[in-house]
Amino acid sequence: MSETEITWGEVKVLEEGSYSLIDIRDDSSVAYGMIPGARQIVQSKLEESLEELPKDRLLILYCMRGIFSVDAAEMLREHGFQAKSLKGGYASWLVSQMEEEKEQDPEQNRAAEIELSIRKKFHRALFSQFAKAIREYDLVQENDKIAVCISGGKDSMLMAKLFQELKRHNKFHFELVFLVMDPGYSEVNRKVIENNAKLMGIPITVFETEIFDAVYDIEKSPCYVCARMRRGYLYSKAKELGCNKIALGHHYDDVIETILMGMLYSAQVQTMMPKLHSTNFEGMELIRPMYLIREDDIKHWRDYNGLHFIQCACRFTDTCTTCDPDGRSVSKRMEIKNLIAELKKVNPFVEGNIFRSVENVNLSTVVAYKKDGLKHSFLETYDEPKGKAEEKQETQGKTSDPTEKE
Repeated sequence: MSETEITWGEVKVLEEGSYSLIDIRDDSSVAYGMIPGARQIVQSKLEESLEELPKDRLLILYCMRGIFSVDAAEMLREHGFQAKSLKGGYASWLVSQMEEEKEQDPEQNRAAEIELSIRKKFHRALFSQFAKAIREYDLVQENDKIAVCISGGKDSMLMAKLFQELKRHNKFHFELVFLVMDPGYSEVNRKVIENNAKLMGIPITVFETEIFDAVYDIEKSPCYVCARMRRGYLYSKAKELGCNKIALGHHYDDVIETILMGMLYSAQVQTMMPKLHSTNFEGMELIRPMYLIREDDIKHWRDYNGLHFIQCACRFTDTCTTCDPDGRSVSKRMEIKNLIAELKKVNPFVEGNIFRSVENVNLSTVVAYKKDGLKHSFLETYDEPKGKAEEKQETQGKTSDPTEKE
């Protein structure tokens, strides 16, 4: 046994009560899962929490891949604690769990149980909302060939299962390709994605790129550049495979958070659109069929089925600021999540009101708006007769999604 690191296999044989697990990741990472029994103490607050830590047992620290936890454990040893870093971090524990599940339960049984949970327990919260979005926004038509884009997280994996269920129910013909792009994943991250896909009965098509290598040395907004490159590669591969649509796993909470983020950080009113025509790939369309599904329901489904997903398959998760699917800082999105949670305490309808606010835009009360890249002021129609001005505004049409620029 190493003096500084310990493997999960070695942890499992330790006497119960002889050690404590400490998760030093931030809130956004921990939200995607922790090792059972672990206690979270963010690394930046570890030193100020020394008085709370026991000296009569081994402290086992872990981060995502066991990089930062090495230094954190060393700091604790310098203060007189018994401390070690979990080798490979949370990711290594995740892989070991998957290996154990394989031995205990045949994959076909697990896949059937997961599908049954969607049909029974989560039918109203998940499948009904999925089908409603497809119907309400006209997302799937006969003879479509859809690339279901899987990043490896809970949202995209659930989307794949919902599409399988939709195909089982639907009477008209459409095709599915479950597309996984490997932009340069670490070996562990790639393995987690492949294991989950096999466990859940999702026949994935994997293609490789070198995006992570391309953005590694970019100092300004590497996550934004990476997100744009990933979107472009997905469109390109999907078109090559004969698809006319790509499906992304953004959900209801992503939509309302994007609305507030745009207002508070970008000084603009915008939202994620449920579907968009691609501007760079002719004949291609982007759809978001999980548009009406709540994130808490996705988490409930995940936990009910005992599924484990990694937060971010980025190779640099432990050494850079993590980002959301559009390349924006996760810390900013967490701020918005917390803000909405606080507002909900006062007004339980706040989430629905934010969502519907972009459906109820009254141009006669807007100082200015943009259409096709051009800014229009209320002064353009201010002195026109009321009927004529309103008729002119009604014919302006809807704005395009400013977040969708490949």
